[in-house]
Amino acid sequence: MNVDISGVSVGGAPSARSHMMPWLIDFGRDQRGATAVEIGLVLTPLLLFLLGTVEFGRAMWIQNALNYSAAEAARCASNNTTTCGSASEITAFAASRSGANFATSVFTATTPSCGNMVSASYPMHLYIPFGNYSITLTAQACFPAGKAG
Repeated sequence: MNVDISGVSVGGAPSARSHMMPWLIDFGRDQRGATAVEIGLVLTPLLLFLLGTVEFGRAMWIQNALNYSAAEAARCASNNTTTCGSASEITAFAASRSGANFATSVFTATTPSCGNMVSASYPMHLYIPFGNYSITLTAQACFPAGKAG
């Protein structure tokens, strides 16, 4: 009685596995296309990470522009009533100071107990595939009336 590991069954009769075995062995040793598969596996998360980093940086830049514009407009409303005398002038000043081409409708100017307050609310569309995502960035600044800064 002979037992062979290559796929021949007991008694010398070939099994169904012996016909598949050379193909499986060749398939396991074949390296064609391995680089393409490896690039596909590594490049996908790498690109997602890179695009996420870019989106995060863009959100931080817009948030910084909102904070700066609101602070400048609140300061202008308190110190320069010729340029920033009315609410529409204050919001126009804030939009012009941003550097991000915000519309004047993003900003609101009020006069609560803290002095002159400028608030901003900007809905930011995120460039993420397979969905329509957005976040709302907000900023607020209040400057006491009549104080130099």
